[in-house]
Amino acid sequence: MRVAICTGGGDAPGLNAVIRSVVLTGTNRGWEMHGVEQGFGGLLGEADVVSLGRREVYGITHVGGTILGTTNRGNPFKWPRREADGSWSEVDRSNEVLAAFREHRLDALIVVGGDGTLHIAFELWKKGLPVVGIPKTIDNDVGGTLVTFGFDTAVSTATDAIDKVRSTAASHRRVLVVELMGRNAGWIALNSGLAGDADVVLIPEIPFEMEKVCAKILEREERGLHHSIVVVAEGAAPKSGEVSLNAAAGPGFSARLGGMGNKVAQWISEMTGKETRAVALGHLQRGGTPTTFDRLLALRFGAEATRAVAAGRFGDMVAYKPPKVETLSLEVVLGQAKLVPLDGDTICTARELGVSLGD
Repeated sequence: MRVAICTGGGDAPGLNAVIRSVVLTGTNRGWEMHGVEQGFGGLLGEADVVSLGRREVYGITHVGGTILGTTNRGNPFKWPRREADGSWSEVDRSNEVLAAFREHRLDALIVVGGDGTLHIAFELWKKGLPVVGIPKTIDNDVGGTLVTFGFDTAVSTATDAIDKVRSTAASHRRVLVVELMGRNAGWIALNSGLAGDADVVLIPEIPFEMEKVCAKILEREERGLHHSIVVVAEGAAPKSGEVSLNAAAGPGFSARLGGMGNKVAQWISEMTGKETRAVALGHLQRGGTPTTFDRLLALRFGAEATRAVAAGRFGDMVAYKPPKVETLSLEVVLGQAKLVPLDGDTICTARELGVSLGD
């Protein structure tokens, strides 16, 4: 068996752990293991397909990022191409991926990625590529699995940041707004906001009203609490408005969310008179050493993926269904956007604690 692994989409803590797990569990079966660099780019001549063995993956479980590299502009079905006039277009290079797969005499491809990358894997599987998917995203928005590796580390990083800005907010009697990642799901913001004792948490699943947000801040003022912490998910939006974008969609990439934290800070300042500052953690949430939970989950995911390859369960995705890790059909899983359930106990806990959700 000649098996390859690739990592696509945004990076997440735990990627190197899953690579190590796949390589070692495959090597121990007597397989030849390979890594496709830069997402699918290594199969399209944009990077390389490299041999992976024990030496290459030694001691990388705790290392952030991915030794194979990754990209969020690497959809082979919509590959960006620069035209002669300088404009950009998108071309379908999926058949080249299949041809390169055969040229490298590969028997299976393990694809590690979030919702977008797994959609690509599913489409390639429908074209005949033997694929097994492993879900990875700090956003925790992939359906079918309770959690994805990278999420726990991102929440820990965000919680630590909230803890740190609290002392500044208290010292200066300010409102501190912390903008967090998560795309269209509020998992990071909600979990870190609760863990960090935030006073207001705004998530995409609940359109917010600034009057309600400011009422919470002013209510704290009346009780002699002259500082507040507001956590804003990058995909949150006011009830009467739209999400904030840092960049519009273009060839090979989707629109980039961001900037809502600054807007909320400005509105709070104007409506309450309180000095307000905003900080966006951005890619800090993607980096760093993965937590113990993310390391173990990544190692378990990698081992399950090699078991799926050995059993010929292609077109499947690894999933965490406590207490087990198992595989589910990609066809069933994809399209199930996993958003924060509004009737879930975490939302109920937030409300009962007195946290404003802007509604």
